[in-house]
Amino acid sequence: MDLIADLQARGLIQVSTDLDALSARLAEGPITLYYGCDPTADSLHVGNLIGLVMLRRFQDAGHTALALAGGATGMVGDPSGRSDERNLLDDETLGRNVAAIKRQISRVVDLEGAGELVDNRDWTEPITLLEFLRDVGKFATINQMMARESVRARLESEHGITYTEFSYMLLQANDYLWLHDHRSCVLQVGGSDQWGNIVSGVDLIRRARGTTAHALSWPLLLAPDGTKLGKTTGARTWLDPDRTSPYQFHQHFVNLSDAEVAQQLPMFSLRPLEEVRGLLEDHDVAPERRRAQRELADEITAIVHGVDAADAARAAGEVLFGGDPTVAPESAFVALRGEVPTSTFASPDALDEPIDLLVTIGLATSKSEARRLVDQRGVRVNGTQIGPDQAIRDLGLLHGRYALLRKGKQSYHLVEISSEAG
Repeated sequence: MDLIADLQARGLIQVSTDLDALSARLAEGPITLYYGCDPTADSLHVGNLIGLVMLRRFQDAGHTALALAGGATGMVGDPSGRSDERNLLDDETLGRNVAAIKRQISRVVDLEGAGELVDNRDWTEPITLLEFLRDVGKFATINQMMARESVRARLESEHGITYTEFSYMLLQANDYLWLHDHRSCVLQVGGSDQWGNIVSGVDLIRRARGTTAHALSWPLLLAPDGTKLGKTTGARTWLDPDRTSPYQFHQHFVNLSDAEVAQQLPMFSLRPLEEVRGLLEDHDVAPERRRAQRELADEITAIVHGVDAADAARAAGEVLFGGDPTVAPESAFVALRGEVPTSTFASPDALDEPIDLLVTIGLATSKSEARRLVDQRGVRVNGTQIGPDQAIRDLGLLHGRYALLRKGKQSYHLVEISSEAG
């Protein structure tokens, strides 16, 4: 299956320019393409991930991928999919954001080989207003700009649209022109909400250079409430591990509905399409096992955060959802420290009196409640029910330092013994 046919089969092409022409160009040899995102925060999010994985797909097929950080367009704000104007960021903040998202992009896209991170500030800032009007503005008609869905929707809203936002599509069109001239870029990809901005670049290249450029877009991922899956609307699942931990990131995909995973597994997975289809067929036989969700969670977490983080996230999830903690790797408990309440003690002596410990760590509000829980076998330590007068230390510490306490079915508390505890 050729690349375009593969993308179509995965549901990754919703709107495009002439696909036959693009397929013919790909058959001639490697091309350069780009995907852009504005650094309006210090982290990208799951909504950006399809674009990065798309660049990776083309890289794996032998093409050159450009990831564009919109340092210039980020100062303006894209009206697409928004009901009001985005807060404009200063140069220092945008610089920090670009540096942060470069680290995230580099985990998915090879920026050292057939790939590069570019910042549109580099070619936009030197342009004077008169130069922009002469070299870009004269090729765009107001009729075309007014017809774009992103503009029309804002014009019809109570907030309207500012001239600053109205000019955004011309700035993005100029990005495509600059990359076409200086990086031989012939394809821009993006989400369907970007289609108006993307084809403005295609039109600009055709009018200004008399050559053909290509474009394609994929359907937007939507949050369960139907809003755009982004950083300011819908669910917020970030690529930065400090904002969304690898465990939480993994759980985002584990918790997809069957309908969502049927759409997203082909879109995100780098596995061959036949393998993806086979996995979905197996999933349909026993959907309660959530195999498709778990396989996707493992794969995409490994891509974004690394194999070790994915393994730890999976193991931590298994522990919290009924797995045997005694067989979990130490990395699972490191991951759990950020996900469940955790107490650290300098000495294992703290584990000698379970009644006192339950009160100290907050699993019981009083000693009488703690005794009742223990008497009724309502507390487990490392998966084992504890009884009256049983020292937790006697059960052994996992990996020499951890005891995972569970009250009832879902109330967890992790105890760690560390000489560094104050």
